[in-house]
Amino acid sequence: MMKIYINGDFITLENDNIEAIATENDKIIRTGTKTEIIKLSDDDTEIIDLKGNTLMPSFIDAHSHIFALAKSLMQISIDGLTSIEEIKHYLVEYKKENRTNEWIIVNGYDNNILKNREHITKQELDEIFPDAPIIIENKSRHNGIANSKALEKLGITKTTEDPEGGRIIFDTGLLEENAFIESIKKIPLPKIEEIINAFKEAQEIYASNGITMAQEGVITNELAKIYKLLANKNEIFLDIVAYMDYKNVNEIKKEYSEYINKYNNNFKIGGIKIFLDGSPQANTAWLREAYANEPEYYGYRIMKDEDVEEILENTKESNLQILAHCNGDKAAEQYINAIKKVSGLKRPIMIHAQLLGLDQLPDVNKFNIIPSFFISHIYYFGDIHIKNLGMKRAEHISPAGSSLKQNILFTFHQDTPVIEPDMFETIWCAVNRTTKAGKVLGEDEKVSVLEAIKAVTINAAYQYGEEEIRGSLKTGKKADLIIVDKNPLKVAKDELRNIKILKTIKDGKVIWENYSRI
Repeated sequence: MMKIYINGDFITLENDNIEAIATENDKIIRTGTKTEIIKLSDDDTEIIDLKGNTLMPSFIDAHSHIFALAKSLMQISIDGLTSIEEIKHYLVEYKKENRTNEWIIVNGYDNNILKNREHITKQELDEIFPDAPIIIENKSRHNGIANSKALEKLGITKTTEDPEGGRIIFDTGLLEENAFIESIKKIPLPKIEEIINAFKEAQEIYASNGITMAQEGVITNELAKIYKLLANKNEIFLDIVAYMDYKNVNEIKKEYSEYINKYNNNFKIGGIKIFLDGSPQANTAWLREAYANEPEYYGYRIMKDEDVEEILENTKESNLQILAHCNGDKAAEQYINAIKKVSGLKRPIMIHAQLLGLDQLPDVNKFNIIPSFFISHIYYFGDIHIKNLGMKRAEHISPAGSSLKQNILFTFHQDTPVIEPDMFETIWCAVNRTTKAGKVLGEDEKVSVLEAIKAVTINAAYQYGEEEIRGSLKTGKKADLIIVDKNPLKVAKDELRNIKILKTIKDGKVIWENYSRI
């Protein structure tokens, strides 16, 4: 069925000015003047009056963990609690209503907003839960605190050695990086019925933010099995691209070949994910210069150089894409050096790229590396970065402006569930670069509204190798659209985060609608 959109603003990202657009089934079939497009209509055509609202391409998530968001919806959240006493009180009240000795996972924890930024300890958790295993997961998803029962079930003792790329602080229960990540993998998942319901809700959260294409940032064998089940049951209504945990590549490629580099019921496996360091707000990003608040400490690596190079070779041979988590500039250096030795990679991605050095940008450009900046760090963690890194480095967190000057294509992401998948907030962050305390971090690193929109639409499509089929309003591309209440190119820059999604349209069909606003 043909649909024609008229009487609104249109942002095409194709360097043209149009007055109307026609779609049929899942494709855009024509753009042009209102008169031209109306002539295409017949008795069965649906004419959609935008009533002065704005139509633009839907958003593309350049990096997140959508299944982790689904999991978080089945867990306890302490998001926003600002003291250990508040957290303990909340857990005591939870225990009164939920008597269990099963695993308890708590998310939304952020020690950076606690007094002295100190972590809650396993001893404090033991007082409340002496018999039930509990893990408090940091918002960054790079560390967590386990109580004694959890450590026991995970097989972690005082003599357990630190894994490569991780640390175990047994006395307090703190697990960092690989020690935490590998521990979380061992915890049993909920029942499949609960997973299906939570995954549907997670997709709806993305759709409510105008996103029609999402990422599964890292899949293991177990998660690949769940995605196959979800796909077979037609429970996936967004397009989702997954990246394999490098440790599971051979098994996943063998068992799930029908998803490798091609969509099957909206799910595709597009590449391999590696972690090269941690996060700057947790002081685990790997830096070339020591932390300002720990003068002898540089963070630490996750992988050896030779292992990174071997994985890149395997990725190239498999015609897959490599996605590398690099927050610190030393991790970025390791990645760039490996890419120099392995030519011909398929659009290699540097995820987060928080402290990517200005001196490293020429190599990023030369070797066609795509940095995907976690630009919202500036607002959410910018004040912490000033303390951890000093103002000089903090000002160049996510150097989008400098990248643009060197003609480097970049994308933006939210790393959900670290933060909500709110694209207009991300655009606002990139344009204003304001911290929670109101400080501007890096005037020279600001980008225009148009460039920020490109970073979450057409540039993100390019990152996935799908710029010919999505990411802009062009004849022949997918009818993946959003209708919003204000034109982001016309509103004041400080109002960008207040723009509302009215409808999200995927393949020509409405998948989310804000009924209260229409």
